[in-house]
Amino acid sequence: MTQEYRKDQDAVTRLTPRQYEVTQEAATEPAFRNEFWDSKDAGVYVDIVSGEPLFASVNKYDSRSGWPSFTVPIDPANIVEKKDRSWGMTRIEVRSKHGDSHLGHLFDDGPAEAGGMRYCINSAALRFIPLADLETEGYGDYRQLFETQETTR
Repeated sequence: MTQEYRKDQDAVTRLTPRQYEVTQEAATEPAFRNEFWDSKDAGVYVDIVSGEPLFASVNKYDSRSGWPSFTVPIDPANIVEKKDRSWGMTRIEVRSKHGDSHLGHLFDDGPAEAGGMRYCINSAALRFIPLADLETEGYGDYRQLFETQETTR
C-alpha cells in the first residue's frame, strides 16, 4: 500500500480513556474484558491512532491469555520492538512504527508450528476492519491474505 501512516492528533483526541491509557501511556487493559480477545471475525486490525495495518485475523489464535494473540504481524515494517524492564522483568514491548502507539508485548510461547512467537496485543490499541470492508476502507491489498481461506471453505 502506498498510504502514508502517521500519528493522527485528531484520532488521539477521540480516544476513550482506556484507549488513551493503553496507546499513549503504555497501560494494559484487563484480560478477558476487552473487545477482540475472543473475536473470530475475518479482517485486519489497524492502529487506532494511525490506521497502519498491524495484524490479520488469519494469524490470530486463542492463546488463552485473555488478549488478542497473533503469530506474526501483517507487515513487520509497521512494528517496533523495544526492551521493557518494567514490573521487575524484561519483556519485549510492541509499538506501532508510525503511530508510536503502545500495542502490547511479544512472547516466545506461541504455537511452535507458526514460529513460536505470540504478539499479545491490547484490543484498545486496535481498530478492526472486516473482510467485507477492506476495499472501501483502503486496505484492499490485504484481501489476498484471505483468498486461500475462502477457496478452502
